[in-house]
Amino acid sequence: MLNWQDSYNSRVTTPDEAVKSIKSGDRLFLTGNASVPLHLLDALVRRAPELEDVEICHPLAICPSDYVSPEMAGHLRVNTMFISANVRKAVNEGRADFTPVMLSEFPLLFKNGHLPLDVALIHVSPPDENGFCSLGAESGLTISAAEVAKTVIAQVNKQMPRTLGDTFMHVDRMHHIVPLDCPISEHAMGEEADQEVVEKIAANIADLIPDGATMQLGIGAIPDAVLKHLYSKKDLGIHSELISDGVVDLVEAGVVNCSRKTLHHGKIICGFLLGTKRLYDWANNNPMIELHRTEYVNDPFVVAQNDRQVAINAAIEVDLTGQVCADSIGPRMYSAVGGQLDFIYGASRSRGGVPIIAMPSSSVLRDGTVISKIVPMLKHGAGVVTSRNHVHYVATEYGVAELYGKSVRQRAQALINIAAPQFRDEITRQARELNYL
Repeated sequence: MLNWQDSYNSRVTTPDEAVKSIKSGDRLFLTGNASVPLHLLDALVRRAPELEDVEICHPLAICPSDYVSPEMAGHLRVNTMFISANVRKAVNEGRADFTPVMLSEFPLLFKNGHLPLDVALIHVSPPDENGFCSLGAESGLTISAAEVAKTVIAQVNKQMPRTLGDTFMHVDRMHHIVPLDCPISEHAMGEEADQEVVEKIAANIADLIPDGATMQLGIGAIPDAVLKHLYSKKDLGIHSELISDGVVDLVEAGVVNCSRKTLHHGKIICGFLLGTKRLYDWANNNPMIELHRTEYVNDPFVVAQNDRQVAINAAIEVDLTGQVCADSIGPRMYSAVGGQLDFIYGASRSRGGVPIIAMPSSSVLRDGTVISKIVPMLKHGAGVVTSRNHVHYVATEYGVAELYGKSVRQRAQALINIAAPQFRDEITRQARELNYL
């Protein structure tokens, strides 16, 4: 009987040899976020002319867009569950597909057979002394998919952190192993944001956060900036779909210690890491942080078990009744629901919970036109991610509107009060025409 080392060595191959197991008509799962296995993906692009109708399913992916280029038509077709920048153009041109799904249910598409998987391309740490590899920076969205795929192709990377929790997969489950030593993709939050506006929003949000809160932080400049305004807080915890570098600073400052968490006491719980090498190095073999399956981490009824759960998520626009659009610009698909509704609803069910939608009051179009993000009505074709029934707090740089339990008239006035001043008169006029005021 082979020991695990012999089994591992017998499966070692090159990227190009590994992807030869992919056949025309296969459906693939591609590990996303910072863990995209770039060498395997590059090999797949090289092999693509030999293949037909291969479907690639993935969440947000930080990587080049070669695999979704026009030349891949008929060979590879992306079906993304979160529209990241590299596939946005292809989705809106009809060359790639988008499947809307809440992040808490994303892994269940594969696990429950809605999208049966032929192959999973994953990215893992080297095996430990017992033959178990960690899924590292992206475990939550990957582990269930990898467990049900018929074939698993693993990029085994010496630089992938060994994260703890529900992150491990034995080498016997991997059919092809490609050993590498290469950096993990890095993503610094909020590099292109208007920092002055972001800081004002973050300060407004920080005032809502009590000592002993458990935090969820979505992707983007605002959630990351909020962390910098929390140094006066005490005994904070983390239960979040993702964490970034700012969490490390708060742990080192003693602000985040998870001592008052009511679920997973003393532990930071998340599904994936998205940041820089500093974050990945800090998470490596760190018993304070555990990664778990996203269908668990993002389950609103799990989230709600944390007292004082704070949820901070972004929006594209909010109408005067409180409807939140966060996934499209009118009919043009832009991102996805992600974990917003999971955590907004979970935080609303938490004892002392604080569900927050945060955004700048205005945005600048490509032609330089400034538009309000607080609007009388959502754009034609816009998607509602958080319904008017779920929304609690909306924060901009001009303050916070508390909407829960308020009438449409009260909501409209509260939102007008935090709109950009140059738009308030026109929004008020339209609100009166709609009989909101």
